[in-house]
Amino acid sequence: MVLVSGTSNPILSKKISEFLDIPLVNPQLRRFANGEIYCEIEKNVRGADVFVIQSTCAPVNENLMELLIIVDALKRASAKSITAVVPHYGYSRQDRKSAPRTPITAKLVADMMTVAGASRVITMDLHAGQIQGFFNIPFDNIFASPVLLEYVEKNLDRSNLITVSPDAGGVERVRYYAKKLEADLALIDKRRTGPNVAEAMNVIGDVAGKDCIIIDDMIDTAGTLVQAAKALRKNGAKKIYAASTHPVFSPPAIDRIAACEELEAVIVTDTIPLSESAKQLSKIKVVTTADILAKAIHRTFNHDSVSSLFI
Repeated sequence: MVLVSGTSNPILSKKISEFLDIPLVNPQLRRFANGEIYCEIEKNVRGADVFVIQSTCAPVNENLMELLIIVDALKRASAKSITAVVPHYGYSRQDRKSAPRTPITAKLVADMMTVAGASRVITMDLHAGQIQGFFNIPFDNIFASPVLLEYVEKNLDRSNLITVSPDAGGVERVRYYAKKLEADLALIDKRRTGPNVAEAMNVIGDVAGKDCIIIDDMIDTAGTLVQAAKALRKNGAKKIYAASTHPVFSPPAIDRIAACEELEAVIVTDTIPLSESAKQLSKIKVVTTADILAKAIHRTFNHDSVSSLFI
C-alpha cells in the first residue's frame, strides 16, 4: 500500500498515515508562472495499490485539478490501482438539472476522475446519494455519523434532546441520528429564494422546552443554520446545537455563527481544514474522521467489507 497526500488537507492525511502506520508520500507539486500545476511522484509505485488523499474543498478548482494531475501521474507510473480518497466531494450540490440549460457538474467531476485513471473512489457523506450512480468504477460513501454520535453521547444531555432536520431533504439522515440517540425528530420547512439564500419558515414538531441538535451534511454560508436556530428558539427550544460533516464555512459563515446567540456549539469534522478565524471561535468543535477513513482504506486494501464499519 502507498499513501499519497495532496495539499488540501495535510493534517487529516497525516493522521490517517499515523493510524495505518504507513509513511506518506508527498508528491512534488509546483506551479508554473501562469498557474499550471506540475506533479512528480518521487517514489516508485509500479504495481502498487495507491491511495490518494485529497479533499476538493476551497479553492475547489485548484484542489480538483491537483487531484486529477496526481492520479494521472500515478497511472503513467504504472500503479496497479489508484483509489481517490476524497473526504469532501466538491460540486456535489450540482447533482441534477435544477433549471433549464444548467450543467450536472457532479457527473462531470465523476467522468474526469475516471478518465484521469482512478480505479475506485472513497468519499464521506455525499450531499446526494445518486452521485454514486455517476461512476462506472467502485464507489464507497463513508458516514461520519459514528464520530459525531460519539461526541454527542459524551458531551450533551440526551434525556431532553430532539434531532432537527434543517430541510425536507435531510430527513432520512436525521432519522438515523434520532434512532441511534433514541430521540424525537423535528423538521424545519425551509424555502430557498436563491443560491446560498434560505429563509426558515415553520417548525414541524414539538421543540418547546427541548434541547435541539440541527443535523446537516455541510455548512456553507451558515444562512440556513442561523435561520433554523432562530426559528427553533422562537418555538420555545432551550439549548440549540448543530452537527455537520463538512465545515465549508464560506464567508460570512464564521461571522454569522459568532453572532448567533441561539447556537451553543457547532460540531464538525475535519474533512475540510478550518480557517484561522474558525479555529479561534470557541463555539466550533472539531472531531476527526481519520480513524474511519483509515479503517476504510485498510479494508479496501485487504478486500474486506467496508459497510461492516457501520453495522
